[in-house]
Amino acid sequence: MQTLAAMTWEEARDATGPGSVAILPVGAVEAHGPHLPLLTDVIIAQAMARAGATRLTARGVPVVVLPPLSYTAAAFAQDFAGTISLRPETVTATIVDIAGSLSRHGFGVLAIANAHLDPGHLASLDAAVNSLRRDARMAVAFPNLAARPWALRLSEEFKSGACHAGQFETSVLLAESPELVREATRTALPPNPASLSRAIRDGKQSFEEAGGPRAYFGFPAQATPEEGRATIEVLGLILEEAIQAAFAARAGRPA
Repeated sequence: MQTLAAMTWEEARDATGPGSVAILPVGAVEAHGPHLPLLTDVIIAQAMARAGATRLTARGVPVVVLPPLSYTAAAFAQDFAGTISLRPETVTATIVDIAGSLSRHGFGVLAIANAHLDPGHLASLDAAVNSLRRDARMAVAFPNLAARPWALRLSEEFKSGACHAGQFETSVLLAESPELVREATRTALPPNPASLSRAIRDGKQSFEEAGGPRAYFGFPAQATPEEGRATIEVLGLILEEAIQAAFAARAGRPA
């Protein structure tokens, strides 16, 4: 797997072409309960990007992983210390500008490996992707994990909507960065089965309103590194499939 940040400009030039892929991990700096770091979503997005890149490289696809986009819209968590939230229009413009540079230098597909599900953030990504697809200078792959069909591939906790800093995300952190998980706190946390996704549909505007006064939902005490590793593999497969669909769409073939 190649990372753009570690490459020289000549190496980056040689990695481009119509069949090349640039993967952008996207997360947030936001509260993830009392047991996970603020950078949790970025860590998950980078794991997804790495797993997808590994699968693509094995198939001979030229792929590089970009430095992550860590700052984005995070309004649901903005009242918790450490959370940094941007205006959604800033996020949209940033994605479009990144894609413009990648297209200018000859990359064929921009793939967004996103692990942050704040509704304002997802709307900003949708706006960026729609703009890029209208422009048609490069193909875009964005598997929205909060929507079908991708959401159905993930865990039962994830599908319930009670998954922010819960078993799903905590398991990935235990697999990727166990030293950042506050284990004594995690194992003592009671379940919080309140569905964040249902709360969003009901018009709630914050974690507190949604029933998460400590910025977590779900069952973090049940997390395991084994589940985390399995989840990363699924996320990598999802990303690979979305990129294949983007190539097919550009070629005018069925996905």
